Amino acid sequence: MTELTVQVDELEKLHALFGDFDSNISIIQKEYGVSVFSRDGVVKIVGQEDKAQSARKAVEGLLDLIERGESISDMSVRYVIGLVNEGAEEQVSGIGGDTVCVTFTGKPVKAKTLGQKKYIDCIKKNTIVFGVGPAGTGKTYLAVAMAVKAFKAHEINRIILTRPAVEAGEKLGFLPGDLQNKVDPYLRPLYDALFDMMGAESYQRNLEKNIIEVAPLAYMRGRTLDDSFIILDEAQNTTPEQMKMFLTRLGFNSKMVITGDITQIDLPDNKRSGLVEAVKILKNIEDIAITRFSEKDVVRHKLVQDIVKAYEKFNEKK
Repeated sequence: MTELTVQVDELEKLHALFGDFDSNISIIQKEYGVSVFSRDGVVKIVGQEDKAQSARKAVEGLLDLIERGESISDMSVRYVIGLVNEGAEEQVSGIGGDTVCVTFTGKPVKAKTLGQKKYIDCIKKNTIVFGVGPAGTGKTYLAVAMAVKAFKAHEINRIILTRPAVEAGEKLGFLPGDLQNKVDPYLRPLYDALFDMMGAESYQRNLEKNIIEVAPLAYMRGRTLDDSFIILDEAQNTTPEQMKMFLTRLGFNSKMVITGDITQIDLPDNKRSGLVEAVKILKNIEDIAITRFSEKDVVRHKLVQDIVKAYEKFNEKK
């Protein structure tokens, strides 16, 4: 058995490292089969030498995040463990960084994974960005956060959010209300993200002023969108024709972010996905960036990550 130590100079850092009821450190102990405890400002790790070394790297990675003012959750603990297990613990320094924006309730929105950090940087630097990856990776939420940030900085005049109402089909006619009432359920994830960033009252006020527009993809045809931040969500459910139509709406001083999960295509079997085709056609064009997320970037419940991974393995076997 080996005993390793890590010096922690502040009690607050020690509490953040261990978490409430030692929840953070319990994940490390379970992962590596080691014992971790603190005494007099020193964290002691006891276990098999290779496991203890990995556990120490995970502890040091978490302390690096804490010293940079990042909050620690079970998700971030598991993400750091994943980097350590891949021998990429030095990449911990790339997590977090600048706050994208602050939600209506005062919560800072930051990159929680390296994939998210790359995505945010791509949106800053490029006019058109594709965010492709599984559910729970923050593709839509971060895009909305970047849109709100650009709006508050007076870089754009409008935020336009759209998605194809593929699931609707003939079912749309059976829903109650006018057309807006019928399509609202399909646009709900976009509303939720905007409510979180702006608050319901500010969102409603900007909606009435036509500063914010949330509409089905079909509403985009024939328009030129200047001075706007445009987000196309669930883009895997566009046809190639719809995708081309959307991309050619781009006007001056505008940005476009297209998000989607190519493992969840709801189009009929004989229809090609516009997202799959677009990332192949546009991959080498300057000022267009493609960010691909993996299950490691999932920031929802741990089970979501496990589910994504299980489906990937199943599809590989097929």
